[in-house]
Amino acid sequence: MINGKKVTAIILAAGDSRRFGKKRNKIFEKIHGRSVLSYSLEVFDQNEYIDNIIIAIKENEKPIIDEIISEGEYRTNIQIVIGGCARSESVYNSLKATEAEIAIIHDGARPLIKSEYIDKCVESMEKHRGVTMGVKSKDTIKITDEDGNVINSTDRANTWIIQTPQCFHRDLLLAMHEKFKGDPVTDDCQLLEKGGHPIKVIEGDYTNIKVTTYDDCSIIKEFID
Repeated sequence: MINGKKVTAIILAAGDSRRFGKKRNKIFEKIHGRSVLSYSLEVFDQNEYIDNIIIAIKENEKPIIDEIISEGEYRTNIQIVIGGCARSESVYNSLKATEAEIAIIHDGARPLIKSEYIDKCVESMEKHRGVTMGVKSKDTIKITDEDGNVINSTDRANTWIIQTPQCFHRDLLLAMHEKFKGDPVTDDCQLLEKGGHPIKVIEGDYTNIKVTTYDDCSIIKEFID
């Protein structure tokens, strides 16, 4: 809770993990004997601003999620919500399951989230309607057409690689989900952008890696004591 406003953490865990290459949900992969999901779950649970946690999952994976939760000792109430086929559906279902004024959304496949970044996101809600973690691009990003022909080159100084967590005023984000339902988006910031609401980027660090392929697990192991 911050300034009397309740904060719900939404952890997305219903992805299909097609690029992981192991025919299983990547959040169940073990790193140093613990599931990928358990790392971010623990950090959100221990953060002083978080009042409750919602995990959006696939219905058939509920027994595995229940087992992961039972293996930890958590102070916050953890609620399970059945996600959708798309990321946006999982977020929407989770937003409807809470009445908290602030929702902070995180990919369950990012186990290296730091509590200080949760703090920064939640505290930024005093001045902003939507914020996201990100890191500046180290490389020049080029925009191409469908045939791979370069249309434009971005200014590296103003080009960001977007991460999670992302934090929003829950009512506004819910309204944007309903207004742009069915529109293809890859994160929740895009919905606010479509509605004309500015997004603030908070600089994080390059260790906040998302598990996408199996090789990513080897990289993450190096950052976990």
